[in-house]
Amino acid sequence: MKTISNPSQSKRKKLAERPMIRQRKLMNIVEKIFYNIHRKGDKAVLTYSRQFDWPAQETLEVDRETIEQAAGLVPERLKQAIAMARKNIETFHRSQQEETRKVETAPGVFCWRESRPISRIGIYVPGGTAPLFSTVLMLTVPAKIAGCGEIILCTPPDEEGKIHPAILYAAALTGVTKIFAVGGIQAIGAMAFGTESIPKVDKLFGPGNQYVMAAKRSAQYYGTAIDMPAGPSELLVIADHTSNPAFVAADLLSQAEHGPDSQVILLSDNKKVIKAVNKELDVQLENLPRKEIASRALKNSKAILFKDLDECIDFSNFYAPEHLILATENPVLLSRDVTTAGSVFLGHYSCESAGDYASGTNHTLPTSGHAAAYSGVSLDSFVKKITFQQLTEEGVTSIGNTVEIMAEEEQLIAHKNAMTLRLGAVKARQITLTGYTQEQEKEQEQEQGQEQGQGQGQGQGQGQGQEQGQEQKQEIQQEESQASSQSEWYDAEELTQKEHQEDENGEI
Repeated sequence: MKTISNPSQSKRKKLAERPMIRQRKLMNIVEKIFYNIHRKGDKAVLTYSRQFDWPAQETLEVDRETIEQAAGLVPERLKQAIAMARKNIETFHRSQQEETRKVETAPGVFCWRESRPISRIGIYVPGGTAPLFSTVLMLTVPAKIAGCGEIILCTPPDEEGKIHPAILYAAALTGVTKIFAVGGIQAIGAMAFGTESIPKVDKLFGPGNQYVMAAKRSAQYYGTAIDMPAGPSELLVIADHTSNPAFVAADLLSQAEHGPDSQVILLSDNKKVIKAVNKELDVQLENLPRKEIASRALKNSKAILFKDLDECIDFSNFYAPEHLILATENPVLLSRDVTTAGSVFLGHYSCESAGDYASGTNHTLPTSGHAAAYSGVSLDSFVKKITFQQLTEEGVTSIGNTVEIMAEEEQLIAHKNAMTLRLGAVKARQITLTGYTQEQEKEQEQEQGQEQGQGQGQGQGQGQGQEQGQEQKQEIQQEESQASSQSEWYDAEELTQKEHQEDENGEI
């Protein structure tokens, strides 16, 4: 790797750039393919698949028999490894489930959120020389936990028209609904628009090269959500004098072998560390089956010497790496200053490949600097969080005036009226209930007075007084019965009419 020592602030921006194809050229290619898929459906998808992947391809969907046969082609030791990885991924993502929590933001105003699964998702799994069956686990396991109804998977066939059996096995194991032998831009376009064979999905997931990433970005313009911009893989390692050069070199190569457009960066405050790591890179590279691919990636990579670890962290935060390894003496303390990264690996034994496969965290992460604003895939990626609110009469009284004032200031009078009507109804109900209570109290006082009069009139027509008291009690009960048969709810207009009529009759 090329080594740079103590770069100036002005040079650091240049050092943080990724190797990219010109965006205008990329988008022109994507839009042309999207246009044809939108017009011609399966016919266009097959044309592009024959051009880029398998010249003899006749069908898109992988049949059930092929999927079932794949299980017999997967070694038992790999099945056991997949089972363990699946268990750990499920354990970690189930821990992200949240209980519904209601909050009373003001008296009588209740707010909360509830999760609902995305109905149909599309998963893109890179194939080619490195079939990423692990990506199947990373995306389908949390999708199933979230409750997604349909999972559509697209992955490119090899030059013989086959899909790696481990991809098919993992897909069947985790409950994928349909599998299609389609890759690249045409796979993203097919899932974004829908064709005769491939269903249109609500959200797209999965990593890919720059073409796939550009296609996912374009899909958003046509109404299909995406997990994040996830393009060529990248890794940044911060290593101090306590690091193991062989470990660091192996970590760098683990990302470089993904593809020639991958990027790896080594940061250190120790010149000897950089020299030792470069030496290890040369040694380990010679024994890699993907030596040519890794070598091309290393040409776009670099080692940078800074004066201290604080400067290393500052550059890392600016670079916003997909993966960050802290191979230092005190990684936990250093990690407190990390503000931007997709996934962080602490200490000399936390290799990045552990997260790629089996630690349980998700390996679908933002790349190309998008970790500055995006998070990696999680359980939340597969759900919609819907907000709910409920106002009681007390709630209307609590915030009604605030709503009226703000709506009026924004000149949205219909907004104001929606609250004003409710405030009027609440006030009317309160007045009605208050008046009815006062009438009851008055009747009770009259009844008590009659009883006292009966007591004082002993020997002066006691029987007659009892009869009069009984008659008055019956009259009161009759009035109460009539009052209870009337509606307790008056709107503002009805109450005003009632009060006006009472004033005309001279009643108070």
